[in-house]
Amino acid sequence: MSLALALALALSCSVQARYTSKPASVIHSQTQSDLSISPNGHFLVTRDGKPFFWLGDTAWELIHGTTLEEASYYLHTRQHQGFTVIQTVVLAEADGLHRPTPEGLTPFLGDDPTKPNPDYFDKVEAIVAEADKLGLYVALVPSWGDKMTAPWGDGPRIFTTGNLPAARSYGHYLAARLRSHHNVIWLLGGDRPAHVAGMHNSYLEAMAAKAGFAPDVDWTPIWAAIAEGIHAGSDNKPLIVFHPQGGPDSTSVQLPNAPWLDVNGMQSGHGGGHDVPVWSWVERDFAVMPAKPTIDLEVNYEDHPYDPWPRWDPSTGYFNDYDVRKQTYRSVFAGGAGVTYGHHSVWGFVGSRNDVINHATMDWMSALQRPGGRQMQYLKDLILSRPSLNRTEDLTLISSGQGQEGRDHLEAMRDEAASYAFIYFPENDHTTRIDLSRLKAKTIKAWWYDPRTGIGSLIGTYEGGTLQDFRSPPNGPDWVLVVEDASKNYAPPGLERFED
Repeated sequence: MSLALALALALSCSVQARYTSKPASVIHSQTQSDLSISPNGHFLVTRDGKPFFWLGDTAWELIHGTTLEEASYYLHTRQHQGFTVIQTVVLAEADGLHRPTPEGLTPFLGDDPTKPNPDYFDKVEAIVAEADKLGLYVALVPSWGDKMTAPWGDGPRIFTTGNLPAARSYGHYLAARLRSHHNVIWLLGGDRPAHVAGMHNSYLEAMAAKAGFAPDVDWTPIWAAIAEGIHAGSDNKPLIVFHPQGGPDSTSVQLPNAPWLDVNGMQSGHGGGHDVPVWSWVERDFAVMPAKPTIDLEVNYEDHPYDPWPRWDPSTGYFNDYDVRKQTYRSVFAGGAGVTYGHHSVWGFVGSRNDVINHATMDWMSALQRPGGRQMQYLKDLILSRPSLNRTEDLTLISSGQGQEGRDHLEAMRDEAASYAFIYFPENDHTTRIDLSRLKAKTIKAWWYDPRTGIGSLIGTYEGGTLQDFRSPPNGPDWVLVVEDASKNYAPPGLERFED
Protein backbone atom coordinates (compact mmCIF):
# COMPACT_ATOMS: atom_id res chain seq x y z
CA MET A 1 0.00 0.00 0.00
CA SER A 2 1.32 3.46 -0.91
CA LEU A 3 1.99 6.04 1.80
CA ALA A 4 -0.79 8.24 0.39
CA LEU A 5 -3.34 5.45 0.61
CA ALA A 6 -2.15 4.45 4.06
CA LEU A 7 -2.75 8.02 5.22
CA ALA A 8 -6.14 8.02 3.54
CA LEU A 9 -7.08 4.81 5.34
CA ALA A 10 -6.10 6.24 8.71
CA LEU A 11 -8.00 9.46 8.08
CA SER A 12 -11.13 7.71 6.87
CA CYS A 13 -11.47 4.99 9.50
CA SER A 14 -14.38 6.72 11.22
CA VAL A 15 -16.45 7.20 8.09
CA GLN A 16 -15.64 3.65 6.98
CA ALA A 17 -16.87 2.31 10.31
CA ARG A 18 -20.07 4.31 10.08
CA TYR A 19 -20.62 3.21 6.50
CA THR A 20 -20.24 -0.49 7.25
CA SER A 21 -21.80 -0.75 10.68
CA LYS A 22 -24.61 1.82 10.96
CA PRO A 23 -27.50 2.95 8.82
CA ALA A 24 -26.55 6.16 7.01
CA SER A 25 -29.56 7.92 8.51
CA VAL A 26 -27.94 8.06 11.95
CA ILE A 27 -25.05 10.22 10.75
CA HIS A 28 -25.77 13.85 11.66
CA SER A 29 -24.20 17.09 10.54
CA GLN A 30 -22.22 18.69 13.36
CA THR A 31 -20.03 21.37 11.81
CA GLN A 32 -21.98 23.03 9.02
CA SER A 33 -24.68 25.65 8.90
CA ASP A 34 -27.03 26.37 6.02
CA LEU A 35 -26.07 28.86 3.36
CA SER A 36 -28.30 31.66 2.17
CA ILE A 37 -28.16 34.74 -0.04
CA SER A 38 -26.68 37.99 1.24
CA PRO A 39 -29.05 40.97 1.74
CA ASN A 40 -28.00 42.60 -1.55
CA GLY A 41 -28.62 39.36 -3.44
CA HIS A 42 -25.10 38.99 -4.87
CA PHE A 43 -23.19 36.82 -2.41
CA LEU A 44 -23.50 33.88 -0.03
CA VAL A 45 -23.57 33.93 3.75
CA THR A 46 -23.65 31.36 6.52
CA ARG A 47 -26.56 31.11 8.95
CA ASP A 48 -24.90 33.66 11.24
CA GLY A 49 -24.52 36.14 8.38
CA LYS A 50 -20.79 35.69 7.82
CA PRO A 51 -19.46 35.89 4.24
CA PHE A 52 -19.07 32.54 2.51
CA PHE A 53 -16.69 32.35 -0.44
CA TRP A 54 -17.45 29.52 -2.88
CA LEU A 55 -14.04 28.03 -3.67
CA GLY A 56 -15.03 24.91 -5.52
CA ASP A 57 -13.24 21.92 -6.97
CA THR A 58 -14.67 19.63 -9.63
CA ALA A 59 -14.56 16.07 -8.32
CA TRP A 60 -17.22 14.76 -10.66
CA GLU A 61 -16.33 11.05 -10.32
CA LEU A 62 -15.68 11.11 -6.56
CA ILE A 63 -18.70 8.95 -5.67
CA HIS A 64 -18.61 6.71 -8.70
CA GLY A 65 -14.87 6.30 -9.24
CA THR A 66 -13.16 6.10 -5.84
CA THR A 67 -13.20 3.96 -2.72
CA LEU A 68 -14.18 5.52 0.58
CA GLU A 69 -10.51 5.56 1.61
CA GLU A 70 -9.55 7.39 -1.57
CA ALA A 71 -12.47 9.79 -1.21
CA SER A 72 -11.38 10.60 2.33
CA TYR A 73 -7.81 11.28 1.20
CA TYR A 74 -9.11 13.59 -1.51
CA LEU A 75 -11.44 15.47 0.87
CA HIS A 76 -8.75 15.91 3.54
CA THR A 77 -6.33 17.23 0.91
CA ARG A 78 -8.73 19.78 -0.53
CA GLN A 79 -9.83 20.88 2.94
CA HIS A 80 -6.19 21.46 3.88
CA GLN A 81 -5.75 23.48 0.67
CA GLY A 82 -8.56 25.84 1.60
CA PHE A 83 -11.37 24.71 -0.68
CA THR A 84 -14.91 25.18 0.61
CA VAL A 85 -17.12 23.40 -1.96
CA ILE A 86 -16.71 20.01 -3.62
CA GLN A 87 -18.70 19.52 -6.83
CA THR A 88 -19.57 15.88 -7.49
CA VAL A 89 -22.20 13.75 -9.20
CA VAL A 90 -24.57 11.03 -7.99
CA LEU A 91 -25.35 9.58 -11.43
CA ALA A 92 -21.95 10.00 -13.02
CA GLU A 93 -20.95 10.82 -16.57
CA ALA A 94 -18.61 7.81 -17.04
CA ASP A 95 -21.37 5.25 -17.63
CA GLY A 96 -22.55 5.88 -14.10
CA LEU A 97 -25.68 3.75 -14.39
CA HIS A 98 -24.01 0.55 -15.57
CA ARG A 99 -20.32 0.67 -14.65
CA PRO A 100 -20.15 -0.23 -10.94
CA THR A 101 -18.24 1.63 -8.26
CA PRO A 102 -15.06 0.01 -6.85
CA GLU A 103 -17.37 -1.66 -4.31
CA GLY A 104 -19.44 -3.17 -7.12
CA LEU A 105 -22.43 -0.84 -6.66
CA THR A 106 -24.76 0.69 -9.22
CA PRO A 107 -27.43 3.28 -8.34
CA PHE A 108 -30.66 1.65 -9.54
CA LEU A 109 -32.30 -1.67 -10.15
CA GLY A 110 -32.82 -2.06 -13.88
CA ASP A 111 -32.12 1.60 -14.70
CA ASP A 112 -35.34 2.50 -12.90
CA PRO A 113 -34.90 5.79 -10.97
CA THR A 114 -37.84 4.85 -8.73
CA LYS A 115 -35.92 1.76 -7.54
CA PRO A 116 -32.74 3.06 -5.90
CA ASN A 117 -30.06 0.71 -4.60
CA PRO A 118 -29.77 1.65 -0.90
CA ASP A 119 -26.14 0.49 -0.70
CA TYR A 120 -25.13 2.93 -3.43
CA PHE A 121 -26.84 5.80 -1.68
CA ASP A 122 -25.30 4.77 1.64
CA LYS A 123 -21.98 5.52 -0.03
CA VAL A 124 -23.26 8.89 -1.28
CA GLU A 125 -24.29 9.79 2.25
CA ALA A 126 -21.04 8.56 3.78
CA ILE A 127 -19.03 10.88 1.50
CA VAL A 128 -21.33 13.82 2.27
CA ALA A 129 -20.92 13.11 5.99
CA GLU A 130 -17.14 12.93 5.71
CA ALA A 131 -17.11 16.29 3.91
CA ASP A 132 -19.39 17.71 6.61
CA LYS A 133 -16.99 16.59 9.32
CA LEU A 134 -14.22 18.50 7.52
CA GLY A 135 -16.26 21.70 7.14
CA LEU A 136 -16.73 21.23 3.39
CA TYR A 137 -19.92 21.80 1.44
CA VAL A 138 -20.87 19.34 -1.29
CA ALA A 139 -22.43 20.78 -4.45
CA LEU A 140 -24.23 17.60 -5.40
CA VAL A 141 -25.33 16.99 -8.98
CA PRO A 142 -28.29 14.55 -8.84
CA SER A 143 -27.64 13.42 -12.41
CA TRP A 144 -25.20 14.26 -15.16
CA GLY A 145 -27.10 15.86 -18.01
CA ASP A 146 -26.66 12.99 -20.44
CA LYS A 147 -29.25 11.03 -18.46
CA MET A 148 -31.94 13.28 -19.94
CA THR A 149 -30.65 15.64 -22.66
CA ALA A 150 -29.37 15.29 -26.19
CA PRO A 151 -25.70 16.15 -26.55
CA TRP A 152 -22.62 14.03 -25.81
CA GLY A 153 -22.47 11.34 -23.14
CA ASP A 154 -23.16 7.68 -22.39
CA GLY A 155 -26.69 8.07 -21.06
CA PRO A 156 -29.04 6.28 -21.14
CA ARG A 157 -31.77 8.89 -20.86
CA ILE A 158 -33.84 7.67 -17.91
CA PHE A 159 -35.55 11.02 -17.18
CA THR A 160 -37.92 12.37 -19.81
CA THR A 161 -40.59 15.03 -20.11
CA GLY A 162 -43.05 12.16 -20.47
CA ASN A 163 -42.23 10.75 -17.04
CA LEU A 164 -41.82 13.73 -14.74
CA PRO A 165 -43.06 11.87 -11.63
CA ALA A 166 -39.90 9.71 -11.79
CA ALA A 167 -37.70 12.82 -11.75
CA ARG A 168 -39.69 14.30 -8.88
CA SER A 169 -39.50 11.03 -6.95
CA TYR A 170 -35.74 10.82 -7.43
CA GLY A 171 -35.19 14.40 -6.21
CA HIS A 172 -37.35 13.69 -3.16
CA TYR A 173 -35.48 10.47 -2.38
CA LEU A 174 -32.09 12.15 -2.54
CA ALA A 175 -33.10 15.12 -0.40
CA ALA A 176 -34.79 12.90 2.18
CA ARG A 177 -31.72 10.67 2.41
CA LEU A 178 -29.50 13.70 3.03
CA ARG A 179 -31.86 15.95 4.99
CA SER A 180 -29.81 15.73 8.19
CA HIS A 181 -26.72 17.07 6.41
CA HIS A 182 -26.80 20.83 6.05
CA ASN A 183 -23.64 20.95 3.97
CA VAL A 184 -25.42 19.98 0.74
CA ILE A 185 -25.88 22.45 -2.11
CA TRP A 186 -27.95 21.15 -5.03
CA LEU A 187 -26.27 21.56 -8.41
CA LEU A 188 -28.60 20.74 -11.28
CA GLY A 189 -27.72 20.81 -14.97
CA GLY A 190 -24.74 18.49 -15.27
CA ASP A 191 -22.86 20.27 -18.07
CA ARG A 192 -25.92 20.57 -20.30
CA PRO A 193 -28.30 23.27 -21.52
CA ALA A 194 -31.76 23.52 -19.99
CA HIS A 195 -33.24 23.78 -23.48
CA VAL A 196 -32.26 24.31 -27.11
CA ALA A 197 -35.13 26.48 -28.28
CA GLY A 198 -34.27 30.15 -28.46
CA MET A 199 -30.56 29.73 -27.73
CA HIS A 200 -29.48 30.24 -31.37
CA ASN A 201 -26.68 27.72 -30.93
CA SER A 202 -26.11 25.74 -34.11
CA TYR A 203 -23.94 23.15 -32.38
CA LEU A 204 -26.59 22.33 -29.77
CA GLU A 205 -29.28 22.28 -32.45
CA ALA A 206 -27.24 19.80 -34.51
CA MET A 207 -26.54 17.58 -31.49
CA ALA A 208 -30.22 17.60 -30.54
CA ALA A 209 -31.26 16.69 -34.07
CA LYS A 210 -28.69 13.88 -34.19
CA ALA A 211 -30.22 12.43 -31.00
CA GLY A 212 -33.71 12.65 -32.46
CA PHE A 213 -34.97 15.73 -30.63
CA ALA A 214 -37.00 18.53 -32.17
CA PRO A 215 -35.30 21.93 -32.56
CA ASP A 216 -37.62 23.41 -29.91
CA VAL A 217 -36.82 20.74 -27.30
CA ASP A 218 -37.08 21.92 -23.70
CA TRP A 219 -35.75 19.85 -20.79
CA THR A 220 -36.56 22.51 -18.20
CA PRO A 221 -39.61 20.60 -16.89
CA ILE A 222 -37.34 17.69 -15.88
CA TRP A 223 -35.04 19.92 -13.84
CA ALA A 224 -38.05 21.68 -12.35
CA ALA A 225 -39.46 18.30 -11.29
CA ILE A 226 -36.17 17.31 -9.64
CA ALA A 227 -36.07 20.69 -7.88
CA GLU A 228 -39.65 20.21 -6.71
CA GLY A 229 -38.70 16.83 -5.27
CA ILE A 230 -35.66 18.30 -3.53
CA HIS A 231 -37.80 20.97 -1.89
CA ALA A 232 -40.35 18.39 -0.75
CA GLY A 233 -37.70 16.07 0.68
CA SER A 234 -35.67 18.72 2.53
CA ASP A 235 -36.16 19.88 6.10
CA ASN A 236 -34.81 23.33 5.29
CA LYS A 237 -34.79 25.67 2.30
CA PRO A 238 -32.40 24.06 -0.17
CA LEU A 239 -29.89 26.14 -2.12
CA ILE A 240 -30.15 25.26 -5.82
CA VAL A 241 -27.64 26.12 -8.56
CA PHE A 242 -27.48 25.05 -12.24
CA HIS A 243 -24.33 23.97 -14.10
CA PRO A 244 -24.82 24.65 -17.83
CA GLN A 245 -22.70 23.73 -20.84
CA GLY A 246 -19.66 25.85 -21.67
CA GLY A 247 -20.11 29.25 -23.27
CA PRO A 248 -21.75 32.58 -22.58
CA ASP A 249 -25.28 31.25 -22.12
CA SER A 250 -25.36 31.23 -18.34
CA THR A 251 -28.49 30.46 -16.39
CA SER A 252 -29.41 34.14 -16.39
CA VAL A 253 -29.95 33.61 -20.13
CA GLN A 254 -31.33 30.07 -20.10
CA LEU A 255 -33.43 30.15 -16.93
CA PRO A 256 -34.18 33.81 -16.18
CA ASN A 257 -37.52 33.09 -14.51
CA ALA A 258 -37.02 29.70 -12.90
CA PRO A 259 -38.54 30.07 -9.41
CA TRP A 260 -36.42 27.21 -8.01
CA LEU A 261 -33.04 28.67 -9.07
CA ASP A 262 -31.15 30.53 -6.32
CA VAL A 263 -27.71 31.09 -7.87
CA ASN A 264 -26.79 31.79 -11.50
CA GLY A 265 -24.10 29.54 -12.95
CA MET A 266 -21.89 29.62 -16.02
CA GLN A 267 -19.02 27.60 -17.44
CA SER A 268 -16.13 29.39 -19.14
CA GLY A 269 -14.81 25.90 -19.86
CA HIS A 270 -11.89 24.51 -21.83
CA GLY A 271 -12.73 25.05 -25.50
CA GLY A 272 -12.69 28.82 -25.91
CA GLY A 273 -8.99 29.55 -25.50
CA HIS A 274 -6.81 31.03 -22.79
CA ASP A 275 -8.75 34.22 -22.17
CA VAL A 276 -12.48 33.66 -22.52
CA PRO A 277 -14.05 36.99 -21.47
CA VAL A 278 -15.83 35.48 -18.49
CA TRP A 279 -15.66 38.82 -16.68
CA SER A 280 -18.14 40.25 -19.18
CA TRP A 281 -20.52 37.33 -18.55
CA VAL A 282 -20.28 37.97 -14.81
CA GLU A 283 -20.90 41.69 -15.40
CA ARG A 284 -24.06 40.83 -17.32
CA ASP A 285 -25.33 38.48 -14.61
CA PHE A 286 -24.47 40.90 -11.82
CA ALA A 287 -26.72 43.52 -13.44
CA VAL A 288 -29.74 41.21 -13.71
CA MET A 289 -32.66 42.06 -11.42
CA PRO A 290 -33.72 40.67 -9.09
CA ALA A 291 -30.15 40.04 -8.06
CA LYS A 292 -28.72 36.55 -7.65
CA PRO A 293 -25.19 35.41 -6.89
CA THR A 294 -23.31 34.29 -9.98
CA ILE A 295 -20.43 31.80 -10.18
CA ASP A 296 -18.21 30.36 -12.91
CA LEU A 297 -18.69 26.69 -12.03
CA GLU A 298 -16.02 25.30 -14.36
CA VAL A 299 -13.02 27.32 -15.54
CA ASN A 300 -10.29 26.01 -17.84
CA TYR A 301 -8.89 22.99 -16.04
CA GLU A 302 -5.26 22.99 -15.03
CA ASP A 303 -3.29 20.61 -17.31
CA HIS A 304 -6.21 20.29 -19.73
CA PRO A 305 -5.24 20.28 -23.44
CA TYR A 306 -5.99 23.53 -25.19
CA ASP A 307 -9.28 23.20 -27.13
CA PRO A 308 -9.04 19.47 -28.01
CA TRP A 309 -12.31 19.26 -29.97
CA PRO A 310 -12.85 17.78 -32.49
CA ARG A 311 -9.13 16.96 -32.68
CA TRP A 312 -6.31 18.27 -30.51
CA ASP A 313 -3.20 19.88 -31.94
CA PRO A 314 -0.44 19.02 -29.41
CA SER A 315 1.51 22.11 -30.43
CA THR A 316 -1.11 24.22 -28.64
CA GLY A 317 -0.16 22.64 -25.29
CA TYR A 318 -2.04 22.58 -22.01
CA PHE A 319 -3.60 25.16 -19.71
CA ASN A 320 -1.33 25.90 -16.74
CA ASP A 321 -1.72 27.56 -13.35
CA TYR A 322 -1.34 31.02 -14.89
CA ASP A 323 -4.28 30.37 -17.22
CA VAL A 324 -6.34 29.29 -14.22
CA ARG A 325 -5.43 32.35 -12.13
CA LYS A 326 -6.27 34.78 -14.93
CA GLN A 327 -9.78 33.41 -15.25
CA THR A 328 -10.54 32.90 -11.58
CA TYR A 329 -9.33 36.31 -10.38
CA ARG A 330 -11.01 38.22 -13.18
CA SER A 331 -14.25 36.31 -12.71
CA VAL A 332 -14.38 37.04 -8.98
CA PHE A 333 -13.27 40.67 -9.30
CA ALA A 334 -16.07 41.22 -11.84
CA GLY A 335 -18.57 40.25 -9.14
CA GLY A 336 -18.56 36.46 -8.82
CA ALA A 337 -19.68 35.06 -5.46
CA GLY A 338 -16.84 32.60 -5.80
CA VAL A 339 -15.37 30.35 -8.46
CA THR A 340 -14.66 26.69 -9.16
CA TYR A 341 -11.19 25.37 -9.94
CA GLY A 342 -10.62 22.02 -11.61
CA HIS A 343 -7.79 19.73 -12.59
CA HIS A 344 -8.07 17.54 -15.66
CA SER A 345 -6.80 14.40 -13.90
CA VAL A 346 -8.78 14.96 -10.68
CA TRP A 347 -12.32 15.34 -11.99
CA GLY A 348 -12.21 11.79 -13.44
CA PHE A 349 -9.82 10.42 -10.78
CA VAL A 350 -7.42 9.15 -13.42
CA GLY A 351 -5.37 6.19 -12.24
CA SER A 352 -5.07 2.43 -12.37
CA ARG A 353 -8.85 2.06 -12.13
CA ASN A 354 -10.07 5.01 -14.21
CA ASP A 355 -8.86 5.56 -17.75
CA VAL A 356 -7.10 8.62 -19.12
CA ILE A 357 -9.58 10.98 -20.74
CA ASN A 358 -8.72 13.63 -23.31
CA HIS A 359 -4.92 13.42 -23.02
CA ALA A 360 -4.62 13.69 -19.22
CA THR A 361 -0.95 13.46 -18.26
CA MET A 362 -0.86 12.26 -14.63
CA ASP A 363 -2.70 10.36 -11.92
CA TRP A 364 -5.16 12.15 -9.65
CA MET A 365 -3.11 11.94 -6.46
CA SER A 366 -0.18 13.68 -8.15
CA ALA A 367 -2.56 16.20 -9.65
CA LEU A 368 -3.87 17.20 -6.21
CA GLN A 369 -0.54 18.95 -5.62
CA ARG A 370 -0.36 20.93 -8.86
CA PRO A 371 0.41 24.64 -8.34
CA GLY A 372 -2.90 26.06 -9.53
CA GLY A 373 -4.89 24.02 -7.03
CA ARG A 374 -2.58 24.95 -4.16
CA GLN A 375 -2.78 28.64 -5.12
CA MET A 376 -6.56 28.94 -5.16
CA GLN A 377 -6.80 29.51 -1.42
CA TYR A 378 -4.93 32.79 -1.84
CA LEU A 379 -7.82 34.19 -3.88
CA LYS A 380 -10.28 33.25 -1.15
CA ASP A 381 -7.96 34.63 1.54
CA LEU A 382 -7.62 37.93 -0.31
CA ILE A 383 -11.37 38.41 -0.76
CA LEU A 384 -12.18 37.55 2.85
CA SER A 385 -9.41 39.78 4.26
CA ARG A 386 -11.52 42.84 3.43
CA PRO A 387 -15.27 43.62 3.69
CA SER A 388 -16.66 41.34 0.99
CA LEU A 389 -20.45 41.44 1.03
CA ASN A 390 -20.73 44.81 -0.70
CA ARG A 391 -17.98 44.55 -3.29
CA THR A 392 -18.57 45.57 -6.87
CA GLU A 393 -16.65 45.81 -10.11
CA ASP A 394 -15.27 49.29 -10.82
CA LEU A 395 -13.24 49.63 -14.01
CA THR A 396 -13.17 53.43 -13.60
CA LEU A 397 -10.35 52.82 -11.12
CA ILE A 398 -8.20 52.26 -14.22
CA SER A 399 -7.66 55.75 -15.59
CA SER A 400 -5.30 54.63 -18.34
CA GLY A 401 -3.29 51.56 -19.28
CA GLN A 402 -6.18 49.11 -19.55
CA GLY A 403 -5.14 46.15 -21.68
CA GLN A 404 -7.00 44.83 -24.68
CA GLU A 405 -9.93 42.49 -24.22
CA GLY A 406 -8.38 39.09 -23.63
CA ARG A 407 -4.94 38.30 -22.24
CA ASP A 408 -4.15 41.90 -21.28
CA HIS A 409 -7.49 42.77 -19.70
CA LEU A 410 -7.16 44.25 -16.20
CA GLU A 411 -10.06 43.69 -13.81
CA ALA A 412 -10.84 45.99 -10.86
CA MET A 413 -13.21 45.95 -7.89
CA ARG A 414 -13.83 47.87 -4.69
CA ASP A 415 -16.26 47.83 -1.80
CA GLU A 416 -19.28 50.12 -1.91
CA ALA A 417 -17.91 52.07 1.05
CA ALA A 418 -14.84 52.82 -1.12
CA SER A 419 -12.42 51.78 1.62
CA TYR A 420 -10.31 49.51 -0.59
CA ALA A 421 -9.86 48.28 -4.16
CA PHE A 422 -8.24 45.29 -5.88
CA ILE A 423 -6.87 45.51 -9.43
CA TYR A 424 -5.74 42.33 -11.17
CA PHE A 425 -2.75 42.81 -13.49
CA PRO A 426 -2.48 39.78 -15.82
CA GLU A 427 1.05 40.72 -16.89
CA ASN A 428 4.28 41.86 -15.27
CA ASP A 429 6.00 45.17 -16.13
CA HIS A 430 2.66 46.72 -17.02
CA THR A 431 2.12 50.38 -16.11
CA THR A 432 -1.39 51.55 -15.30
CA ARG A 433 -2.67 54.85 -13.95
CA ILE A 434 -5.05 54.33 -11.05
CA ASP A 435 -7.64 56.92 -10.03
CA LEU A 436 -7.30 57.03 -6.26
CA SER A 437 -10.24 59.45 -6.03
CA ARG A 438 -12.47 56.38 -6.38
CA LEU A 439 -11.59 55.66 -2.74
CA LYS A 440 -12.86 57.86 0.09
CA ALA A 441 -9.57 58.39 1.86
CA LYS A 442 -7.09 61.13 2.60
CA THR A 443 -4.19 58.71 2.63
CA ILE A 444 -3.93 55.58 0.52
CA LYS A 445 -1.85 52.53 1.41
CA ALA A 446 -0.78 50.32 -1.52
CA TRP A 447 0.41 46.70 -1.73
CA TRP A 448 1.42 44.21 -4.38
CA TYR A 449 -0.26 40.87 -3.65
CA ASP A 450 1.35 37.76 -5.14
CA PRO A 451 -1.34 35.26 -6.24
CA ARG A 452 1.26 32.46 -6.27
CA THR A 453 2.23 32.82 -2.61
CA GLY A 454 -0.53 34.81 -0.92
CA ILE A 455 2.03 37.36 0.31
CA GLY A 456 1.42 41.10 0.20
CA SER A 457 4.39 43.46 -0.15
CA LEU A 458 3.92 47.06 0.98
CA ILE A 459 4.60 49.65 -1.75
CA GLY A 460 4.00 52.81 0.25
CA THR A 461 1.42 55.51 0.91
CA TYR A 462 -0.09 58.11 -1.44
CA GLU A 463 -2.26 61.16 -1.21
CA GLY A 464 -5.93 60.40 -1.73
CA GLY A 465 -7.84 61.95 -4.63
CA THR A 466 -4.91 61.75 -7.05
CA LEU A 467 -3.91 59.83 -10.16
CA GLN A 468 -1.02 57.48 -9.52
CA ASP A 469 1.00 55.25 -11.85
CA PHE A 470 1.71 51.68 -10.74
CA ARG A 471 3.95 49.23 -12.60
CA SER A 472 3.52 45.53 -11.87
CA PRO A 473 6.70 43.83 -10.63
CA PRO A 474 9.05 42.30 -13.22
CA ASN A 475 8.55 38.70 -12.13
CA GLY A 476 5.22 37.00 -12.05
CA PRO A 477 3.64 37.29 -14.58
CA ASP A 478 0.41 38.29 -12.79
CA TRP A 479 -0.15 40.47 -9.72
CA VAL A 480 -2.91 42.11 -7.68
CA LEU A 481 -2.62 45.75 -6.73
CA VAL A 482 -4.32 46.49 -3.40
CA VAL A 483 -5.07 50.13 -2.58
CA GLU A 484 -6.92 51.08 0.59
CA ASP A 485 -7.82 53.73 3.09
CA ALA A 486 -4.79 53.83 5.41
CA SER A 487 -6.97 54.87 8.35
CA LYS A 488 -8.82 51.53 8.27
CA ASN A 489 -5.70 49.71 9.44
CA TYR A 490 -6.58 46.57 7.56
CA ALA A 491 -4.23 43.62 8.08
CA PRO A 492 -1.87 42.85 5.20
CA PRO A 493 -3.96 41.53 2.29
CA GLY A 494 -4.82 37.86 2.58
CA LEU A 495 -3.29 37.48 6.02
CA GLU A 496 -6.33 37.72 8.29
CA ARG A 497 -10.04 37.29 7.76
CA PHE A 498 -11.95 40.55 8.13
CA GLU A 499 -14.74 40.36 10.69
CA ASP A 500 -17.65 42.75 10.30
